[in-house]
Amino acid sequence: MNALFPLGQTVITPNALERLRQRDLEAIIPTILSRHELGDWGDLDDEDRQANDLALKEGDRLLSAYQIHEDLKVWVITEWDRSVTTVLLPEDY
Repeated sequence: MNALFPLGQTVITPNALERLRQRDLEAIIPTILSRHELGDWGDLDDEDRQANDLALKEGDRLLSAYQIHEDLKVWVITEWDRSVTTVLLPEDY
């Protein structure tokens, strides 16, 4: 499948890096970034999914959420201009 949008520069918050390092960072990050750029928004409700679908057309910010483990949820945010994608934890926002 082809990506729906460019990720731009990919960055991760220090907190997410620390928490994910303990959970096999190399396996998780590429998987969630791939899902995000293919339009698999993860664990979002219908309203947020529809907002992302509209954002693809109108050039707004995109947000995905993935429940990695029972105690760990990761967000992925791509900025409106597609210049930067940030991997973060909800508490980092």
